[in-house]
Amino acid sequence: MPVRIRLQRHGKKGKPFYWVVAADSRSKRDGKFLEKIGTYNPNTNPATIDLNVDSAVKWLFNGAQPSDTARAILSYKGALLKHHLEGGVRKGALTAEQAEEKFTKWLDEKAAKVQGKKDGLSNAQATAKAEALAAEKKVNEDRIAAKKEAEEAAAAAAAAEAATAESSEETTSEETTEETEA
Repeated sequence: MPVRIRLQRHGKKGKPFYWVVAADSRSKRDGKFLEKIGTYNPNTNPATIDLNVDSAVKWLFNGAQPSDTARAILSYKGALLKHHLEGGVRKGALTAEQAEEKFTKWLDEKAAKVQGKKDGLSNAQATAKAEALAAEKKVNEDRIAAKKEAEEAAAAAAAAEAATAESSEETTSEETTEETEA
C-alpha cells in the first residue's frame, strides 16, 4: 500500500483549512486517512502550521512520499531535516545528541525568523494605522477651518446687509422728512 503525506481540505468556500495526513495514495483527497499529522491554515499571515514532527518523520522512514505542498510544509517545520539527521544517526555519521543539538539550533533560528516577520507585519500595520489617523485628523481640521470660514463669510455678509439696510433706512427717513417739510 503506497502511502502519501498530503493535505485534506476542510473549511468553508474561500476560507480553506487543511489537515496534513498520511493516507493511502488510492483514497480520495478528503477520504480515508491513516493518521492526522497536523494542520495548516493559509488564511493567517504568516500561515499557521501545527505539525507533529516525530509522527511525520516516522511516516517518512516507513516510505511515505509527501506531495509537493506537504513537502514544503514538512521542510518549513523541520521534519525533513530531522529525517535527514536521523538517517545520519542510523548510518553512524552522527550521534543522537549531535543530531538533536543541530535540530534544536535550527528550530531556534527558524523561530527567530518567523518572529521577525510577525514583528515586521505588526510594525507595518501600526504605521499604516497611524498614517490613516493622521490623514483623518487633517481632513477633520480642514473641514473645521472651512466651516469657520463659511461662518465668518456669512457673518460678514449679514453685517454688510445690515449696514446697507441701515443706510437705506436713513435715506428713506431723510426723504420722508424732506417731503414733510415741503
